[in-house]
Amino acid sequence: MACFVGGFGFGRSVRGRILCPREQRPRVVRVSMSLESFIPKLKSAQDQFEELTQQLGDPDVASNPTELTKVTKARAALEDVVNAYNEWTENREQAEEAKMLFEESDDAEMKEMARDEMNELNATVADIEERIRVLLLPSDPNDDKNVMLEIRAGTGGDEASIWAGDLVRVYTKYAETKSWKVFTVSASENESGGYKECVLEMQGDMVYSRLKYEAGVHRVQRVPATETQGRVHTSTATVAIMPEVDEVEVQIDQKDIELKTARSGGAGGQNVNKVETAVDLLHKPTGIRVFCTEERSQLKNKDRAFQILRAKLYEMELEEQQKAVSREYFPQSFSIPKALSRGRVFSTDCWQPA
Repeated sequence: MACFVGGFGFGRSVRGRILCPREQRPRVVRVSMSLESFIPKLKSAQDQFEELTQQLGDPDVASNPTELTKVTKARAALEDVVNAYNEWTENREQAEEAKMLFEESDDAEMKEMARDEMNELNATVADIEERIRVLLLPSDPNDDKNVMLEIRAGTGGDEASIWAGDLVRVYTKYAETKSWKVFTVSASENESGGYKECVLEMQGDMVYSRLKYEAGVHRVQRVPATETQGRVHTSTATVAIMPEVDEVEVQIDQKDIELKTARSGGAGGQNVNKVETAVDLLHKPTGIRVFCTEERSQLKNKDRAFQILRAKLYEMELEEQQKAVSREYFPQSFSIPKALSRGRVFSTDCWQPA
């Protein structure tokens, strides 16, 4: 039982027992034992982590990029929990050893050293327990996925397209700081600069977890380069963050697809100007249209278009699920303003030109 002693000399009695002087007893830190119920789960995570580590050395896994990526991500998801559990186990064992030394030693100086070490280790164990509880909280299953980042110019005319182009560069630079790979999937440039629409694919570690809260409307107030009279303009651009999904997660009926091809045009040689490499894909039930021209072959553009479509359909499904949860947990009389609903949150950016 944990006891707390206040002041010097003899303390008050606890259940008929007289507490000994404070300088002769270690200060016991009350440690929550609720973590004990998670020990089986933590040991299971540790076993799984070791198994995944062994799989990384398997030649069959190493030679299969898809499987290697899957194993690496699964191992990375467990690494923090396993490291914290190992640290907790080590410190707890050391705390028990310090306690035994304090109880068995007859030397006053040795008892003092053991007491100080025990108090320090107990505090460390409590901190690690708190960290483990946070790590064991349920995470978003999409957090470790790559994303399709779509930026569209909103209100503001040419300045909105320029603002959309600025956002493309901002997110690209941010991805570079995280060592992510960035690919331009689709882009519609504006004559005055920037983009009317741009879709980027970002691949890396925990991409969706870092970017998912960026979705919504981004607004900027500034004097644009196109302004001759020094007036401040307000421009907007919408940002959509869509987790990448495969054909198993989202199945598309080919009967619902209307597919057209066209010549891409622009730079790229005779191939893009004479051969119909561009793909225009329409999903009839939802009205979603995807136009891909970035790749130099029709087959690759088709794959990209379906990749974007699956991400959009998956995002729509997530939004419907969240609406269903909101209707279940909030009374009908409670309504969320449209400006604050998912995908419509305004973020006002202070843009300082270089």
